[in-house]
Amino acid sequence: MGAMSPWHWAVVALVLVILFGSKKLPDAARGLGRSLRIFKSEVKEMANDDTPAPAPKAPVAPSELPAPEPTTPAPPQQQTEPKSA
Repeated sequence: MGAMSPWHWAVVALVLVILFGSKKLPDAARGLGRSLRIFKSEVKEMANDDTPAPAPKAPVAPSELPAPEPTTPAPPQQQTEPKSA
């Protein structure tokens, strides 16, 4: 009961032909084949890639961070009042 019999496949094929038409099915299969070939070549290229991926950096503990430098506050600016003429 788990496996599909030849009759099941025939019904599936008939439904596909009725839904998509006999012209679009070969085009769709051709496009699917091209996509799978491209995917397969990209996977091979990734496997053969010589440059290793950069390792993620370990998080730095707060005790290892450098202490911030103390800053001196800027001297207050004197505001001048506008001169009236």
